[in-house]
Amino acid sequence: MNLPSQPDDELERRLASPLLEVLIRAGLILAMVLLCYRVFSPFLTLMVWALILAVTLYPLHQFLANRIGGRQGLAATLLVVVGIALIVAPTALLMSSLGDSVHQLVNDVQNNALQIPAPRPGVEDWPVVGKKLHDVWSKAHADLPALVRSLQPKIGELAKTALSFVASIGGGLLQFLAALIIAGILMAFGQSGGRGSRAISARIAGSARGSELVKLSTATIRAVAQGVIGVAFIQAIIVGLALLVAGVPWAGALAAIMLVLGIAQVPALIVTLPAIIYIWSSGDYSNAAAITYTVILFLSGMADNVLKPLMLGRGVDAPMPVILLGALGGMATAGILGMFVGATLLALGYQIFMGWVAANPDAGQGQAESNPPPAN
Repeated sequence: MNLPSQPDDELERRLASPLLEVLIRAGLILAMVLLCYRVFSPFLTLMVWALILAVTLYPLHQFLANRIGGRQGLAATLLVVVGIALIVAPTALLMSSLGDSVHQLVNDVQNNALQIPAPRPGVEDWPVVGKKLHDVWSKAHADLPALVRSLQPKIGELAKTALSFVASIGGGLLQFLAALIIAGILMAFGQSGGRGSRAISARIAGSARGSELVKLSTATIRAVAQGVIGVAFIQAIIVGLALLVAGVPWAGALAAIMLVLGIAQVPALIVTLPAIIYIWSSGDYSNAAAITYTVILFLSGMADNVLKPLMLGRGVDAPMPVILLGALGGMATAGILGMFVGATLLALGYQIFMGWVAANPDAGQGQAESNPPPAN
């Protein structure tokens, strides 16, 4: 007859003690990670931007450093100073001009000095919006101050929205300048930073695989940055030529603004819509010419949708659709910063997945079975 087994207290203690120790250590590590994240989280976006800028500008930094005797700190300082000058000077001029224009517009409206031309013939016959647009246009032509007073609540809401938009642009610009300064510090210590990143990736994924993932991340960030700048440059040229052909004043300045907005991933409609409004309200164009230039400006503003699939992901060891989907999905999730992060994450995920597929031990065995050695 078998007696019921008695619990082995010594065995339970031996099993429970290491398990409890592991749980305590894991809990302490998790608590430390959460606390570190909470401390670092206010600067997370800033540091990610700084890292993206440092990775993108590092080849230019190395080229400049080699030209001045290998002085990494001086090269980084010069690069940051030039970058700040290229950003701050045009922005200050643009904001000053915009402020003067708004002030002059308000004074003209208050003094009834702003004259709106009469509605163009045929505007009332436009589908859907023709009747309402003709009525508002006629009121503005007859008595603009009265129309402004009647629309004052809506204008107030629009002004609040515009001010919040300008404030967000100002905050983003300050954050970008701070990120550029931090990127300069990272580039000055780029060699030690590169060794550290390779050591971390080697610890996570192994020496060979970790080095490949670091190279892929760097190439993806640079490819997305070059694609964004290239698309913005080409689109600015297309929009500038369209404005020049249409005879819109300040076509060169508007094209330069289009370049900056394109890099910031702001829709081209901000430039093309005022130009279209000018074409229809100036009275200098026939209906056929106005429609033609409107279509040209609209299509030129949509050029980035064709150029992005062609230019994003060049020179990256991952298929272009993977980079494009990562960039577009990341941008839809987290804005322009998400465009870089999304493309990098999807490229890394693709390479890790394909590496796992290639490491299938059954693949080599199946190939050997399908190709038997020739008989002697």
